[in-house]
Amino acid sequence: MHRDYSGDQYARIARALSNELGVAQTHESATRTALQIVDGCDHAGISLVSKRGKITTVGPTDDIAVRADQLQYETGEGPCLQSIREQDTVYSPDLSSEERWPRWAPETATSLGIRSALSLQLFVGPDAMGCLNLYADEPQAFGLDDRVSAHALAAHVAVAMTAAADQANMDSALVNRTMIGQAEGMLMQALQISGDQAFAAMVRISQHRNVKVSRVAEEIVKKGIQPDLFD
Repeated sequence: MHRDYSGDQYARIARALSNELGVAQTHESATRTALQIVDGCDHAGISLVSKRGKITTVGPTDDIAVRADQLQYETGEGPCLQSIREQDTVYSPDLSSEERWPRWAPETATSLGIRSALSLQLFVGPDAMGCLNLYADEPQAFGLDDRVSAHALAAHVAVAMTAAADQANMDSALVNRTMIGQAEGMLMQALQISGDQAFAAMVRISQHRNVKVSRVAEEIVKKGIQPDLFD
């Protein structure tokens, strides 16, 4: 297949990813695109590592991609985990003869029928990082051209995921500010206090309960001002 290494193809990919509405949709679009532009790729998923160290799979194209990732998390080895640890691209042309991951590779090849694996690290912001994981049912599936395509895609995916996460955070912050404003108004009316006093009261409650102010505000808006609010 002829590969388009001009900017046009990846400009189209960037536009398509940026047009997705929401973080989950961006993940799913990214992995679908991997199947379309990386020759030999049969399954794809994204492994995300949170700032607490928890790893989850998002946007998988199928159950095989999910299971291949989960086996890595369970065994503590595999191309994705190695890519994250070494901050590099990791490629295995044939899992049936792979020696780097003695538990993951044979199990994945035997039970899932995966023979080739390619993991490319994604930098998606200060609070999370991860990998784009590409799997193939055939050995030697990802040639040099395919790996070049995958690298280019991963760069666009990282940018799109960061933008989607930033937008989600902005949306969440707007919702929280609205909720806090509504709760302030309810406290001002019920207790005949000023806005500053109402906000200060919610801060004291949040500190006492060890929860965010937005959670306190949400409780007030949804349940009203209950007798145990200040307990």
